[in-house]
Amino acid sequence: MTDDSRVTTGPLATPPASDRQAPERAPRPTPLSERSAAPDLARGMMLLLIALAHVPYFLYVAPVGAVGLHPVDGGLADRIAQAVTLIVVDARVYTMFGFLFAYGIGQMYARQVRSGAEPADARRLLRRRHLWMIVFGAVHGILLWQGDIIGAYGVIGLVLMPLFFRRSDKTLVVWIVVLLAVGAAVAALNAVSYGLGLVPEAMASDLQRLSIAEPNYLLAALARIPAWFAVVFGSFVGLALPTAFLAGNLASRRRILDEPSRHLPLLRRLAFWGILLGWGTGVVLALQHTGVVEIAPDGTLVNVHLFAGTFAGIGYAALFGLIAHRLSVRSAITIAPVRWIGALGRRSMSGYLFQSLAWGPVLAAWGLGLGAHLSSWSVALYAVLVWAITVALAAVMESRGIRGPAETLLRRLMYGARKRT
Repeated sequence: MTDDSRVTTGPLATPPASDRQAPERAPRPTPLSERSAAPDLARGMMLLLIALAHVPYFLYVAPVGAVGLHPVDGGLADRIAQAVTLIVVDARVYTMFGFLFAYGIGQMYARQVRSGAEPADARRLLRRRHLWMIVFGAVHGILLWQGDIIGAYGVIGLVLMPLFFRRSDKTLVVWIVVLLAVGAAVAALNAVSYGLGLVPEAMASDLQRLSIAEPNYLLAALARIPAWFAVVFGSFVGLALPTAFLAGNLASRRRILDEPSRHLPLLRRLAFWGILLGWGTGVVLALQHTGVVEIAPDGTLVNVHLFAGTFAGIGYAALFGLIAHRLSVRSAITIAPVRWIGALGRRSMSGYLFQSLAWGPVLAAWGLGLGAHLSSWSVALYAVLVWAITVALAAVMESRGIRGPAETLLRRLMYGARKRT
């Protein structure tokens, strides 16, 4: 083994046996009192962005262009909704979620080891969690939403955790730089290919809408199966999510969201430059999509926009770390809306799955079919309303000490039926 094969510093370091309590103790769930505010606040707000990212898919009768699934027409309110989504949401949310997912893995592992679990047992617990996430994602993808990300993150965690979880910080930094460099090269190559007309017209929008526009639920479910596998495969082989995963792993070792006061300059730089780069490409793409200016042939800027989403997603996570720090300094973390959003963040999987119940059965052709009668601004308003409902439900559950149903089931499958504390 080389020096890079183990983490020797930081919260993921394996403490000496003399420093661990009861090494024979099995892994146990983490008490809510030990959770940090910043990741939960970020996850709660992230679900709003996820909602805004998903609903354009369900405008299944509107003609779309080369930029995602946004309609090519609409009034002023529709154009504003499309522009905001392109700048702030598209290709940004899933990298932010990937960063927070990896950060949470690091938190869970460190707490398990500190509580006395053997490192090998803690890693087996995480492996079991990722396997069950794949199962959750497959069921979710087949029954409701082919764009499921739970299974994709489960696969990424299952594959990348053994490869990088205990590598040194230097190794992670090197790989992050390598992935970013390759991602930039791929984005530039794709842009040139589109500009030269070497790439045929994309059919991604037709494939994505196939199950949504299908009025028969069983046929729609069959169409969702290959689409779900394509999402999982694309998320793994694509470079944005693995890059965000490694960045989140590195950030968890430094506890930049757990202890934001110690990392304020870094958080400010990540937030400013990450969001600036991500929004910059988003503005250019929004101007082209809404017809304000003609910058390049359709599709030319899409991959550049996707690449910049890696920086924006990490920038968002850093921004919420800064917000959580400011709120805690001012004791504003106790303000009701802030507590409610954090409560949703602690139940992010349940909130995510609840959204799918509000999308397909209500908007898709196999459901009530309301997506055929909405436009960009009205479906965005519906997304905000659904998110607000999940915040309210999470607040009620928090006040009654009830965990999210999806989180409860996943914990039961992870930890077994033994008594929890």
